[in-house]
Amino acid sequence: MLAVHFDPAATDEDRRSKLYDGDIVILSPTPGSKALIELAREMLEEAFKPHDPRYVDQHMTAEEVAAILAVLKPKFIHHPECKKLIPQIMEEHDVDVDKLYFDVPRLRSAYPEGFLSSGIAYAFHPHRDTWYSAPNCQLNWWMPVYPIQAENSMGFYPRYFDEPVENNSEIYNYYEWNTKNRASAAKYVKKDTREQPKPQQDLDPTTVRFLPPPGGIILFSGAQLHETVPNLTGVARYSIDFRTVHLDDASRHRGAPNVDARCTGTTMRDYLRASDLTHLPEEVIALYDDDTADAEKVLYFGERLAKV
Repeated sequence: MLAVHFDPAATDEDRRSKLYDGDIVILSPTPGSKALIELAREMLEEAFKPHDPRYVDQHMTAEEVAAILAVLKPKFIHHPECKKLIPQIMEEHDVDVDKLYFDVPRLRSAYPEGFLSSGIAYAFHPHRDTWYSAPNCQLNWWMPVYPIQAENSMGFYPRYFDEPVENNSEIYNYYEWNTKNRASAAKYVKKDTREQPKPQQDLDPTTVRFLPPPGGIILFSGAQLHETVPNLTGVARYSIDFRTVHLDDASRHRGAPNVDARCTGTTMRDYLRASDLTHLPEEVIALYDDDTADAEKVLYFGERLAKV
């Protein structure tokens, strides 16, 4: 049964244990998370001026918005302040930054239904991150940039945390996706034809939605089945998310249960240590790699985007 913890008075290890068991944690805004969303707001408002970023669908075409996002989103990902603020957020929540590894933060957008929901602004169908080669110890940190409503938030399917879902995750290899599909996202404006893991069965449509204030965080396991809620509000939703893994858990293969993921490759090369921005030790990465790794295909995602 899903339990939701609001600012729990627990150690980081206890909190991770609850998340691996399928619970969800809601964290209040902190100085670090407030600074991160303020950075995102400044960049959004500069990129879309003179229009309010939340209403650009009323003033611009989908092609124009996609072109702006194609520049803005990588710029945010690699903004030097992000790599300072995420470690600050970790310390604000009593996480040991010498053992905590994070990936680059993504700036997400969800526009009113019927406007732009593919490619650079992909509206995610129900999925687990573990269908996309994420490790079972991955935790997701998600925060809204502006106030959100139930109809433009994120939906969770807690029933399926430990219940298998028929899916086609076997089609997904992380190395193939990075080399063939990631850089082409901006060209998919009307329809996204990139093949991705999806449920292959009808789901119980009941979802749970949380509405933290801007800078508030939804913290959950990457094994949670979740989706982008169809935006019925008429107001664009912008959010920031990043993922973390803890060195001790990664080394011991501790994490949420894998009930149905069959993808290949691993995202473990994407993570940077919060204290000094070094990568996970190669011997830890090797625990998650498989025979699909190839020198021509294995990329360090953050470094690759910086070069692009």
